[in-house]
Amino acid sequence: MAAAMPRTTTRGVLFVHGTPAALCPHITWAIEAVLDQPVSLDWIPQPAAPRTVRTELAWAGAPGTGAELASALRGWDGLRYEVTEDPSPGCDGARWSYTPRLGIHHAMTSASGDAVVQEDRLREAILRTRGDVVALHEEIDLLLGIPWDEELEPFRYAGDGAPVRWLHQTG
Repeated sequence: MAAAMPRTTTRGVLFVHGTPAALCPHITWAIEAVLDQPVSLDWIPQPAAPRTVRTELAWAGAPGTGAELASALRGWDGLRYEVTEDPSPGCDGARWSYTPRLGIHHAMTSASGDAVVQEDRLREAILRTRGDVVALHEEIDLLLGIPWDEELEPFRYAGDGAPVRWLHQTG
């Protein structure tokens, strides 16, 4: 009888940078559906946006869990979040950032957390801008997620020192 293949796992963090309190139960249910287990989130006021709250959740699960979390939360009015997924054997790391104004941005990440731009995406940006240095700079900023970083930075800073809980995906 063949031995079972070991299951690959990875870790990441979900940062809900800001959401109206009315969405909290829905966000919790969405997370629970992805992680296939109950979660208890500590919602605290978000100083960067009055009448909103924030939370963080460290998670562990199969590669791709970060994408599932980002997809489960995408498009909700007033919600700002980021999901990170660490690299694992055979899988690159990744980060998803979402704001209501900009929508979602996905970037592969290096072991140190830097955004990695794939060669074909960089070549396409160069071809699209046709030698216009300013336009190329703007394209590279988009590839790196700079507009998302700029919009989320005040929310990140306001969350310094917030507690993080670790959860592991079951199943």
